[in-house]
Amino acid sequence: MPRPGPTSALPALRALFHAPDPGLHRLRVAARAVLGVGLSTAAVLAAGLPLPAAITGGLAALLTLFTVTDPSVRRQAVTTALLPPAGLPVLALATVLRETPVLRDAAFLLIVLGGVYARRWGPRGHALGIFAFMMFFAVQFLDAVPGRLPELSAAVLLAVVVSGAVRFAAWPVERRTPQPAQPAPPAGRGLDRPTTRQALQATAACALALGAGQALSQERWYWAVGTVWWIFVNTASRGETLVRGWRRVVGTVAGVAAGLFTAVPLQGEPAPTAVLVAVCVFGIFYTAPLSYSWMMFFVTVMAGLLYGLLGVLDEALLALRVAETLTGAVAVALAVAVVLPVTTHAATDAWIQRSLLCVRQCTAEASRRLAGDADADPAPHAAALGPLLARVRVSVAPLLHPLNPFTARRERARRIVALLDECAERLHDLTELAADPDASHDTRLTDACGRVEAAVAALVTPGTAPAAAGPAAAEPLPAHPGAERVLACLYGLEAALVSLAAPLRSSPRAPLASS
Repeated sequence: MPRPGPTSALPALRALFHAPDPGLHRLRVAARAVLGVGLSTAAVLAAGLPLPAAITGGLAALLTLFTVTDPSVRRQAVTTALLPPAGLPVLALATVLRETPVLRDAAFLLIVLGGVYARRWGPRGHALGIFAFMMFFAVQFLDAVPGRLPELSAAVLLAVVVSGAVRFAAWPVERRTPQPAQPAPPAGRGLDRPTTRQALQATAACALALGAGQALSQERWYWAVGTVWWIFVNTASRGETLVRGWRRVVGTVAGVAAGLFTAVPLQGEPAPTAVLVAVCVFGIFYTAPLSYSWMMFFVTVMAGLLYGLLGVLDEALLALRVAETLTGAVAVALAVAVVLPVTTHAATDAWIQRSLLCVRQCTAEASRRLAGDADADPAPHAAALGPLLARVRVSVAPLLHPLNPFTARRERARRIVALLDECAERLHDLTELAADPDASHDTRLTDACGRVEAAVAALVTPGTAPAAAGPAAAEPLPAHPGAERVLACLYGLEAALVSLAAPLRSSPRAPLASS
C-alpha cells in the first residue's frame, strides 16, 4: 500500500468523493451531521457553559448522529432517548474516579467488557455501548474534575436533544419505512457466542493497551485504549481486526501529518478552527461507509484541532498520538492471536454457508411458484441474500488485501465472491421470471429447481460428494419463451453452484486449478 502523501493521498481522496452515492444519501447524512453538531455546540455555548462542556456536547451530538443505526426511524428515536441514561452514569463514574487510577482503570475495563457484550442486542446495544465508552473517554480527554460534572451532563443532555431534533424533525434523511434487516451474527452459546468472545478479546487488548499506554504517557494513555475500542467495532475475525488496525494506523499517521500544517499553526484560533472542525465532521460521515482510513484521518485532524482549542497542542503531542495508536494496534494484534481467536476462514465459511442456505430457500419458493402456488414468494429470500453477501465481502476483505502474502487464498476468495455474485444475479432473474404465467406448470422447471437445491445441499453438508454439472443447453427446450428463460437461468445457477465446490472444498493454501 502506498505511503500516504501528496502523490497518493489526494487522488485517493478525490476518487473517494467521486464514489457512487445513490440518492446523495451520504452527502445528506454528512451535511446533516455538520448541522446537528454545529447547532448542538452553539446551544451549549449559548447556555453559558464553558469550552470543555461545548466539546463534550459536540462529541455527544456526533455520537448521536453516527452510532444510532436501527432499521426503523421509530427504533432510532427510542435508542436516541436511551443514550443519556446509558452515558451519564458513566460520565459521573469517570469524573469521580479520576484521581484514583487503580479504580479508574478497572472501571474503564468493565465499561469495555459491558459495552462490547451489549452488541448481542443488535444496533441498539451497539450504540449504547459506544456512547457509554466515549463518555468515559471524554472525561480522560478533557481531564475533567468532579466539579465539572453538572455542566458536562447538561451539555450531553442538550446536545442529544438538539441533534435528535435535527435528525427526526428538521432533516429526516432516513426512510420512514423499515429498511431491510441486516443479518444477525451467527448464534452461539457461552464462549462460542461472537459478542462474548469479542468482549473478552477487546477487554484483554484494552488492558494491554492501558498498561503500555501509561508507560508512554501518564496523561494521554487513553488514546491507546480508544484505538483498541474502535478497531474492534464491526469486526468478526482475526483477519478483519488486523486489517482494521492497519487502516487505523495509516489514517492516524496521515491525520497527524495534516495536523502539523493545520491545527498546529492555528493554535486554537476560534473561527478557522470551527470551520475546519466542521469540515472534519463532514469528512467523517461522508467517508465512513467507504474507507476506515480516511474516516480516521478526519478524526485525527479534528482531535488535533480540539487540543488546539484547549491550548495544549504541539508537535510532541501529535507524535505521542501516533505512538499511542501503534501501541493500541499492537495490543489488538496480540489479543486476537491469543484470546479465543476466530480465523478469517472460519468466519467467512459461516457467512458463505448462510448465503447458500438462502439460495436454497429462494429456489424452493421459486419451484413452488412455478408449480402454480400463488402464495409462494421467492422475493424476500432473494432480497435477504444481498446483505448476506455483503457480510461475505467484509469477511473476505483481509484475504483480498494487497498486503496478504498468500496468493492462493487471495485467488480462492476472489473466485468464491465472483461465483456468489453470479448466484445472486441468477436468483434475481429467477424471482422476476417465476411470476411469469407462461413459465409455470412445466415439470422440467421443477426438476431443474430440485437440481439447484441438491447442488446447495452438496456444498453445505459435510462429507457429501460434489454435485455434477447439469444438463447441457442443447437439451430440447420448453415451448414457452418464459419457461425457456427460467430453465436457462436455473442451469446457470446450478453451474455456478457446482463451480463453487472447488474453492470451497479445497485447502485454503492450495492453488486453484484454472477454469
